[in-house]
Amino acid sequence: MRLKFSILICFTVFLVPLGLAQTIPAGNPVLEEALRRKQVFGEYDTDVSFLHRPIQLNHLAKKDSVPYWQYFELKNNTLSEKVKPQKKYFNVLPLQNTTVYNANRPYGWGNGALGAGVGFQNMVSGGIEGRFHFLRFQFKPEWITAQNKAYEGFGADFSDNVLFARFRFWNFGDNPERFTEEYNSFLTWGQSNLSLVLGPVDLGVSNENIWWGPGQFNGLIFSNNARGFKHVSLKTNRPVDVFIGNLEAEMIVGRLESSGVGASQNQSLNQRFFLPFTGDWRYLNGLSVSIQPKFLPKFYFGFNRTFQQFSKNKGNSFGDYFPVFEVLQKEKLFVNDNSVDYDGEAQDQQISVFGRYLNPKGKFEIYFEFGKRDHNFNWREFVLNPDHARAYLLGFTKLIPFKGQPEKIIQIRAEITQQHESVNRYVRYADLGFGNTSWHTHYQVRGFTHYGESLGVGIGTGSNIQTVEISLVEKLNKKGIVLERLENQQDFFYRSFAQQGQRKPWIDLSLGFLFDHQWNNFMLSSKVKIINAHNYQWKLDAVGNKEFPVGQNKLSIFAQTHLIYFLSK
Repeated sequence: MRLKFSILICFTVFLVPLGLAQTIPAGNPVLEEALRRKQVFGEYDTDVSFLHRPIQLNHLAKKDSVPYWQYFELKNNTLSEKVKPQKKYFNVLPLQNTTVYNANRPYGWGNGALGAGVGFQNMVSGGIEGRFHFLRFQFKPEWITAQNKAYEGFGADFSDNVLFARFRFWNFGDNPERFTEEYNSFLTWGQSNLSLVLGPVDLGVSNENIWWGPGQFNGLIFSNNARGFKHVSLKTNRPVDVFIGNLEAEMIVGRLESSGVGASQNQSLNQRFFLPFTGDWRYLNGLSVSIQPKFLPKFYFGFNRTFQQFSKNKGNSFGDYFPVFEVLQKEKLFVNDNSVDYDGEAQDQQISVFGRYLNPKGKFEIYFEFGKRDHNFNWREFVLNPDHARAYLLGFTKLIPFKGQPEKIIQIRAEITQQHESVNRYVRYADLGFGNTSWHTHYQVRGFTHYGESLGVGIGTGSNIQTVEISLVEKLNKKGIVLERLENQQDFFYRSFAQQGQRKPWIDLSLGFLFDHQWNNFMLSSKVKIINAHNYQWKLDAVGNKEFPVGQNKLSIFAQTHLIYFLSK
């Protein structure tokens, strides 16, 4: 592994003088946000929806030998000038090093192959990309090293009923407390792909992270929270003008892996309650479609749908390979006069609808995504019970230019993500015994994850979060603060503790400081967060007593840096 890493670094550094890049990876720490900000400010093509990422820069090809990333500094309409895509090029990609540090407990999400762990973690990525007529490729592997230290996690001193409930959520997903030694150092294909360019459509194989939907801090279906997974993709490479508006779409089939790691750090608890993995992989089929209607300019609407299933349960019919085309209600899926229950297929579905409104004149955007992880029995049940198995997110961005200093902007971003099941569960499940599942979990397919990390929302099973960021932006430079309120594992809490009154919800309140700065071809993107956990892991502090219990608090530090070297001729 070290030899491969050394070869990668030497190869990348040796070819530094060659390159530019034509794709912004999903969740890129600087350029994706800058490009989206340019669009909100009215300086970038509004045909691009930002609902299907990574963004391909087909219309940001080189002009006068200027690297595309330098366009982000300009105040004119250069980004709106569509340039015919190059049919032949060969570039070296930017070299990036990402370091994450957690002092005494895991915190943070949206870091791709870097899992949530204690201590230092580091990821190095770089590579090459090119195109020759209809063939396009990108080779960008990622090398990860991590300490993954032990820490104070979920305790063993709860009642068996509470322990059973905790492991039931764990057994319906794949989110281990601590990754084992094989996750301390590994090499992945990273953001690599190979595709055929067929006009406005790409057909290819990829290991890239994908992000579906409008979210900036989380995505209900796909985000950059987990490492990329192997998949075959058929997608539009730019907005396509159809009869009613601009269309963007992507269909994938892929392979997801389990972590193979026990849920708890306490092996005796794992032996009692944990359901071991079989070693089988999961087949994934997904579809995302969005439209910008001509009669509603700057409005974007769409939907996502995914199915996953263990390979041993998958058949060989068209419907088995492409279940995303199934009807939406279970009533139509029963066969033989309702004698066969659809749930016997052991498939896990997630579906979401989303929308985004962009207003460059007002310099703001608003967006939403609403998802469900289970079929309704029929349309009547959907109308009467729309919040069953749902999750949602809402967000906005507002830009405020400085008077007399147009290069400076105050950026305000906010987003809420809600995964906690609604109060509907008290009506639907009388004893809450059957209804203890959450977004990204499934009692048969064990969660929408890849190697132990959620593919969409990364804040934890059944958790909710509210985020507000206020920043001063100048070109690619940014200084700001971010405030977060994270409600941890709310579905588990209300099932286990809500009726007894002693233990309170585990809430993380954090204050973060943001600093991004560019020095010529170097870019630093960094954040430091101070997290105060109230009622950490639902433990009671020793200073309390039975009459006046006090929850245990925990102070922690999270730090993250991205150091990027942009390559130019």
